[in-house]
Amino acid sequence: MRAHLIATATLCVVALAHATAGAQSVQYRSPAGVEYRSQQDAGAVARAQQALAANPKDLNLIVALGTAQAGVRDMRGAVVTFTKGLEAHPNNALLYRWRGHRHLSLREFDAALADFASGLKTDSTVYGIWFHLGIVKFVRGDFNGAADAFTRAQPRAPDAGELAGSTDWLWMSLSRAGKHAEAQAMLDRKPDSLKVADPEYAYVKRLRMYRGQVKPEALITTTDTADVQQATLNFGLGNYYIVKGDTAHAKQAFERAVRSGGWPGFGFIVSEAELKRLKEPN
Repeated sequence: MRAHLIATATLCVVALAHATAGAQSVQYRSPAGVEYRSQQDAGAVARAQQALAANPKDLNLIVALGTAQAGVRDMRGAVVTFTKGLEAHPNNALLYRWRGHRHLSLREFDAALADFASGLKTDSTVYGIWFHLGIVKFVRGDFNGAADAFTRAQPRAPDAGELAGSTDWLWMSLSRAGKHAEAQAMLDRKPDSLKVADPEYAYVKRLRMYRGQVKPEALITTTDTADVQQATLNFGLGNYYIVKGDTAHAKQAFERAVRSGGWPGFGFIVSEAELKRLKEPN
């Protein structure tokens, strides 16, 4: 009888753990009061948790769990994972990079900046720290600071996709800083000449628009259905209109980015900031 009770209790604990792991918790509440939740785990998080439990100080397994959690939009869980990782590896720049990214996803910008600063003190060559530092600077309207961060990120890009991303954001940052000739000269050098596997990659599409190869009204197509893709493209379109002095069309594009539902995307995050800036008196 006792063995049966113990077995039953064990099953309850396991069931509760699975239910907790699969719970869709509130991650972000927008200024308008909209709640955005994590997604259901299809197994990737559970497998990563199991692997890390067997070797809790393994750096690769810590990163694997945190990125799996971020993959199901459990950014708060990822912050906890990377924080525990930093307890075991207090001077690891990559863990600061990853935790800072997740703070950014949660709009915890001060915490993100603190993590990026700590990471750079340890290793100033990490691409992801410079790239995400540039995003935070852009969100806060420090376009010169953003341009500096993306300039440092660009030559450190680990692949063609990241190179396209840092080139895109560098053009936007220089343009918003009023350095239009410098932004154009950077594009003309074609630093993003490496071939990206997906020609519909959002940053590649936006770069084509900046270069006049795609008209703004043709940037977003019927195949761009994913929420983060919509947010990314609409933000890029809105920023392009801002650079061209068309705030009416810019506002419409930023509003579409926020309506997309792709709340973890940088396009969504920065569109929120842009809409706030458009409301502020000059």
